[in-house]
Amino acid sequence: MLADIDALKAEIEDAVEAAPDLGRLEQLRVELLGKKGRVTELVKGVSSLPPEERPKAGQAFNQLKRQIEEVLAERRTALADEALHARLLAERIDVTLPARPRAEGRIHPVSQVTDELTAIFADMGFAVAEGPDIENDFHNFTALNFPPEHPARDMHDTFFLEAEENGRPLLLRTHTSTIQVRHMMANKPPYRIIAPGRTYRCDSDATHTPMFHQVEGLVIDRRTHMGHLKGCLIDFVRAYFERDDITARFRPSFFPFTEPSAEMDIGCRRTKEEIVVGEGSDWLEILGCGMVHPNVLRAVGLDPAEWQGFAFGMGIDRIAMLKYGMPDLRPFFEADLAWLRHYGFVPLDLPTTFGGLTR
Repeated sequence: MLADIDALKAEIEDAVEAAPDLGRLEQLRVELLGKKGRVTELVKGVSSLPPEERPKAGQAFNQLKRQIEEVLAERRTALADEALHARLLAERIDVTLPARPRAEGRIHPVSQVTDELTAIFADMGFAVAEGPDIENDFHNFTALNFPPEHPARDMHDTFFLEAEENGRPLLLRTHTSTIQVRHMMANKPPYRIIAPGRTYRCDSDATHTPMFHQVEGLVIDRRTHMGHLKGCLIDFVRAYFERDDITARFRPSFFPFTEPSAEMDIGCRRTKEEIVVGEGSDWLEILGCGMVHPNVLRAVGLDPAEWQGFAFGMGIDRIAMLKYGMPDLRPFFEADLAWLRHYGFVPLDLPTTFGGLTR
């Protein structure tokens, strides 16, 4: 029996050392020292030994039990230390990092691009102007030199409301040029503003929605000319797309509220999957612009012989699609959280021209 004790001791030490965790160690303790454990069963066999061998065997078993308990305690301490070390590594906090929780929300691309536009034009000295979404005929059409028969007044373009003002129905503004009119009528020149906001037209497909976002700009003073317009917009597209090699051209066009009028194209490369701005030999129309029509200046009480300037306008949603590779305009307005997590922006990373518009 004493030989069995020595063999069992060596076996137990190997098993305890191999225990991978505290749960297995406790299971091993029960298997050895429990009511039906291996050591307990051997102790019961002492009574069957000759009387002269029992004291020596009893001492040997008591010593074995103490040694097992010591080995179990040492292994238990070692496993507890390992578990604590692993927990500390998993839960440690780098106190050198700023105490700012991870942002779960995302800034919508329209809001992000609006902030980018504001940052760029603010560096050029532009202020931000605002106005109402519900407008009257004068501010939306008449003051902007739209003749009574102009097709933009028809129902297929404009959302007219049942409410009326001066006998004509109110409407949802079809462009943010209405803000320019209101700003000029409420303030004295010179003016240098941008007017971002929602606009509304009866249209819906992959690149048009009934409600969309525009930004329009206005500069009025005594000396501004077409060269200033071109320089301003070329600087803008290079800052917005964050490329200094973007080429641009201005094509003659027509808008009732500007004369001369132009559409601005930027150089690009087209493939079936994408449009890359600033590369290739293709052209992409990005905005409309021109010198403010004298009739618009007269409508707001300014003398065209004294004041002149330029205006421009572009779709915020469209230039967001171009910059960030979005193929369809409709998801902008579907409140899809997966889409917003993919295309959205971290709230605290505000765009600046000195720190970078996108990070």
